[in-house]
Amino acid sequence: MDKKNLAFDKVNYILLAVGMAVVVLGFILMSGGSSDETAYNPDIFSVRRIKVAPVVCLLGFVSMIYAVIRKPKN
Repeated sequence: MDKKNLAFDKVNYILLAVGMAVVVLGFILMSGGSSDETAYNPDIFSVRRIKVAPVVCLLGFVSMIYAVIRKPKN
């Protein structure tokens, strides 16, 4: 198969991998301790979990979409 017929090039795959890593980072930022029936944990409403992590995930998904629609240079 000729390389000119491939839909993605090396840069597309690198951008996809970076986007996936950013999404995973966003989900890691969302994780943390939880509240249970005996103890209330106010950390579940922290800025990191409510605002920062979803924005990081959104940026990762947007970068993955860009990597998919980016046209390789000849």
